[in-house]
Amino acid sequence: MPAVSKGDGMRGLAVFISDIRNCKSKEAEIKRINKELANIRSKFKGDKALDGYSKKKYVCKLLFIFLLGHDIDFGHMEAVNLLSSNKYTEKQIGYLFISVLVNSNSELIRLINNAIKNDLSSRNPTFMCLALHCIANVGSREMAEAFASEIPRILVAGDTMDSVKQSAALCLLRLYKTSPDLVLMGEWTSRVVHLLNDQHMGVVTAAISLITCLSQKNPDEFKTCVSLAVSRLSRIVSSASTDLQDYTYYFVPAPWLSCKLLRLLQCYPPPEDGAVKGRLVECLETILNKAQEPPKSKKVQHSNAKNAILFEAISLIIHYDSEPNLLVRACNQLGQFLQHRETNLRYLALESMCTLASSEFSHEAVKTHIETVINALKTERDVSVRQRAADLLYAMCDRSNAKQIVAEMLSYLETADYSIREEMVLKVAILAEKYAVDYSWYVDTILNLIRIAGDYVSEEVWYRVIQIVINRDDVQGYAAKTVFEALQAPACHENMVKVGGYILGEFGNLIAGDPRSSPLVQFNLLHSKFHLCSVPTRALLLSAYIKFINLFPETKATIQEVLRCDSQIRNSDVELQQRAVEYLKLSSIASTDVLATVLEEMPPFPERESSILAKLKKKKGPGAVSVTELDDSKREAGELNGGADRGPDTAAMAASNASTPSPSADLLGIRSAAPVGAAQTNAGSLLVDVFSDSGPAAPSAAVNDDGFLSSAPPSEDPAPPLSEADELLNKFVCKNNGVLFENQLLQIGIKSEYRQNLGRMYLFYGNKTSVQFASFSTTVSCPGELQAHILSTSKPVEPLVEGGAQIQQVLNIECITDFCDAPLLNIKFRYGGALQNLTLKLPVTINKFFQPTEMSSSDFFQRWKQLSQPQQEAQKIFKANHSMDTEVLKAKLLGLGTALLDNVDPNPENYVCAGVIQTKGQQIGCLLRLEPNAQAQMYRLTLRCSKDTVSKRLCELLAQQF
Repeated sequence: MPAVSKGDGMRGLAVFISDIRNCKSKEAEIKRINKELANIRSKFKGDKALDGYSKKKYVCKLLFIFLLGHDIDFGHMEAVNLLSSNKYTEKQIGYLFISVLVNSNSELIRLINNAIKNDLSSRNPTFMCLALHCIANVGSREMAEAFASEIPRILVAGDTMDSVKQSAALCLLRLYKTSPDLVLMGEWTSRVVHLLNDQHMGVVTAAISLITCLSQKNPDEFKTCVSLAVSRLSRIVSSASTDLQDYTYYFVPAPWLSCKLLRLLQCYPPPEDGAVKGRLVECLETILNKAQEPPKSKKVQHSNAKNAILFEAISLIIHYDSEPNLLVRACNQLGQFLQHRETNLRYLALESMCTLASSEFSHEAVKTHIETVINALKTERDVSVRQRAADLLYAMCDRSNAKQIVAEMLSYLETADYSIREEMVLKVAILAEKYAVDYSWYVDTILNLIRIAGDYVSEEVWYRVIQIVINRDDVQGYAAKTVFEALQAPACHENMVKVGGYILGEFGNLIAGDPRSSPLVQFNLLHSKFHLCSVPTRALLLSAYIKFINLFPETKATIQEVLRCDSQIRNSDVELQQRAVEYLKLSSIASTDVLATVLEEMPPFPERESSILAKLKKKKGPGAVSVTELDDSKREAGELNGGADRGPDTAAMAASNASTPSPSADLLGIRSAAPVGAAQTNAGSLLVDVFSDSGPAAPSAAVNDDGFLSSAPPSEDPAPPLSEADELLNKFVCKNNGVLFENQLLQIGIKSEYRQNLGRMYLFYGNKTSVQFASFSTTVSCPGELQAHILSTSKPVEPLVEGGAQIQQVLNIECITDFCDAPLLNIKFRYGGALQNLTLKLPVTINKFFQPTEMSSSDFFQRWKQLSQPQQEAQKIFKANHSMDTEVLKAKLLGLGTALLDNVDPNPENYVCAGVIQTKGQQIGCLLRLEPNAQAQMYRLTLRCSKDTVSKRLCELLAQQF
């Protein structure tokens, strides 16, 4: 409601409002309103024409009545008539009434649009702003159709006033959010981007909101905004608080604009231009430095503005994940906030550190704060902060601290809030499985978990422990003994009974030699729990009883007596009755051999995605267990799932990088993999749904000309590779896991491992939106001659990806001969009806098939001389692209796949590596020498390989890594 001045007081309105406020009852108020409505209706219908002031006054009264909650069914035409007035106050009331009361289906919308067009073309800045505000407030599709092409012209016109530009930018943003298909920037794109250079900070602030939204949907069209955003951010960050007086908030220059600029930069990968990237790094370092400075004001507004910029800067550093120094500094800065007295800061610090823990550069720095995080888990009053502390413990966990973290989470679980107990149980179960070296510790942990929080232990958890016990011969006896002792407790949770029934039924014979756990004692212990259990658990126990008859013939009579009693064979539950009758008959008529065959020990379970991990993903959304959370811990192939001849556990593989196992291990499971086109019935189902039906079979897919499974529609051609595809590929030359691609819709993560000439890659597709992806399909192809160098098979993906969900695809790779190009991954799906089609290069490079080779100094230089032909050597001298940090260099060389040889080169500053590239047809020996010159910030890289094409390719790849 506009302010009432002495010259334009609308006394009648003031009296009416006073009368309403003085009403003693609801009935009196309604009576007064009805009287006023009758008066206004008579005035509007009277023969005497009303002047502008009277119309404004009566329209204001109608607006006030509507805001009190009463329906208004007249006066709309009078409000529209006010739009043609030349007086600001009358036009303002008209637009206010239209914005609040007129809907998009009104018959008056054409008249309203005509009035708005007149005001937009009037060049009166005040009238133009009122019209733009009305368009934005209504925001209907009809408005967008009428003005979407006109507003960009006003926005970029040279003679448009700054206040109008601000309104136009925000109005266009509103229309784009409601009707994105109607707002087409086209020729205006570059001119809108250049608004970031506008001298008026208000215009820049409004424009950047529009550009950020447009960039999220069309990043390629607006990628030129990156350099302009960095330039503007640099000027703000380096300015003193007095330089931007009108936009300085409690000694912080333009905090809102700074945050928006940092958020815009998160829509894009790191800048390709070295100068722009260097300037951006300087800005980020300056922001981190300013965070360490003493505050210039004690007021909370100062610290809030300062910290808002800091957290956005840290988010950008995490998004880039390419600057080790900045990542470690960000971690240290967040560590200071962990003990801050402000609860919100502690929460944000914990949340940001969860993401930092996933970076290979900052994981160790995050781990130094473990004691502080554990203390927060125990002492924080706010449950949301405690939950973030639990999330961070989960993210920072690795093999070195797993037992400590699991113990602390179990201890906290006893007093944890009920709202987070189920999630805590899932995390403890995943960590215990993921980092189990001592399997007795794993069994103890899960049984302790059931004891502490049995009601929150889902079926997936106890299914999982059974699967691991069955797949591991060395833990079966200990598991049987431990579960037998656990069942002796007076109060025993039903989930414990389920685990006990299953394990004793399978492996009770392993502890039957001890008189204290003789077969009859085991049976009596289980049967003492029978009457306290639910029907599904009783059914499981009956199955355990018939297993006992096979394992322990001496218990046959006792068990048959139990099965024969009326409470079993005449049970009201059909399932229990049928089991009792069938088991009784089976034990009576079957011979010992037949019984042993029917009731033989359960075979090992097939390897599928861990149902625990799947449940946590579903509970937390795509960010919960994303591929960026995967740590660098190493584990032997199949160590939780038993047997070197089985494929690895996909959940464990989604959680760690495997080290090189023994030669006998089929690390990747490729030798036993189903052939292309074979039915993969277990591909998408849960890992250990022991007692439930298998999940639905994966959808069928066609085999394309290259021999790859593909569910892509054949009529739609794949898009060409993205312009940044090579840059994205180069990020993975020295690492095997991380985020390959991310935009506002989709995140693609990768986890891969290689052994000899075989590789397996896990692709994680995360839907970042709340809208379902339809017709989702992927195709892997090898362009040109690459088909003869690499063989690849992949499983099809589900065609529907729900909002916030993540799906996984497995890709098996075999290197036939050396190669230079990379396979292409094409992704197609429909989002909001529009086809999304993008193509990336998969990070499969020749160095992935390295086997490290240890050598002495004499052996190395002897081999070096043997590879002395000119074509066998590739050398490159280049300027350092990154910090020449010793530890970072070593990590990258090890990530390359070669062995880093110590005390070989006479110059201790140089790095020497050796390895053998394994292909199906031959082995290619490679020697590497890297000579850094810290003073000149230069490198000399020399490679000698037994095959010249490999030398050149490796030299090209490595020169971009240092």
